[in-house]
Amino acid sequence: MTADISALDLEEAGAVLAAESARFASFGWMRGTSGNLSVVLSREPLRLAVTASGHDKGELTPADVVLVDGQGAAVQGGKPSAEAELHARVAALTGAGAVVHVHTVASVAMGKRKPGGIVFSDLEMLKGVGQPAHDVEVTLPVIANSQDMKVLGDRLEEARNPRMPAVVVAGHGLYVWGADPRQARHHTEVVEWLLELELAGR
Repeated sequence: MTADISALDLEEAGAVLAAESARFASFGWMRGTSGNLSVVLSREPLRLAVTASGHDKGELTPADVVLVDGQGAAVQGGKPSAEAELHARVAALTGAGAVVHVHTVASVAMGKRKPGGIVFSDLEMLKGVGQPAHDVEVTLPVIANSQDMKVLGDRLEEARNPRMPAVVVAGHGLYVWGADPRQARHHTEVVEWLLELELAGR
């Protein structure tokens, strides 16, 4: 991919992100204007389409998206999410093609209960994040929150587990990524299921 991104490219990305946002909002994972999604449109230089700030995520249109650079600064469009910088950091760090950030009750509750990380094992659903269902333990990292995206990105980089395409931000929510929006969605749904099961078991 190159940085030669047209208005049509951005609109098409916006349509995908609007559809994904509506799906997550229907689950109650993006209440009000919370949460944000992104998709990588270029690697050299890094460019992402990120959902615009301050919009109801259940009512996004293809126009409600902003093109940002590798530092999360707007290149084209309106005002990006405040967390656009972290989306760009995750994309650069992991090679992900899409990033999801949702505010789920289970992620916030379990982040408080397990600040050192949440361990899963012997569950078939682990296959949904590319891990064996049995005889292994997989840890979902939990990091402390910060309003400074550089600090939060440093914490994510330090804590990241290559075997788990997600991290919980304590008191905030869940960041998940994948090769494309569809895989990022599947990873998000699987990790949230794991968190809900852990919460129910406690």
